Amino acid sequence: MKTLLKENIYIETASVQDAELLADLQCKMAWETEEYMLDRNTVLQGLQALFNDVSKGIYYKVTHNEQVIGCMLNTFEWSEWRNGYVLWIQSLYIVPEFRAQGLFKLMYQYLQHKVKADNNLMGIRLYVDKTNVKASQVYKAIGMSDEHYTFFEWLNE
Repeated sequence: MKTLLKENIYIETASVQDAELLADLQCKMAWETEEYMLDRNTVLQGLQALFNDVSKGIYYKVTHNEQVIGCMLNTFEWSEWRNGYVLWIQSLYIVPEFRAQGLFKLMYQYLQHKVKADNNLMGIRLYVDKTNVKASQVYKAIGMSDEHYTFFEWLNE
């Protein structure tokens, strides 16, 4: 089901038919934000695994006149403290021509509405590369906070 975000711009659940394009967008996002070259085949396999197992998450695409202009992955974190799931925003990308038009804010509001309407959803989280200052400013501007937790990781690469 498509949901109108603003004039001629919709958000909807992506499908396996979108995997090739989504893999391209993710490779662009990784390069733009971290100058990290993703292996496109690995990304494509990851997308196909996600579409084959809905417990891994939900991928959304944002379209303008039927063209994909953005995407976002939501994964689920179980919180025993809240007895529910926290949605994680991942793989967020908006093509350059559509940036600075408030699209992420609309996508975020779409998720907030989902959380408020579902008693099993407790909130929204995301992580951002420390060097991605623009994105951090956007997240703060829409009311998200970076004051509560610090994110740590170990990746087997």
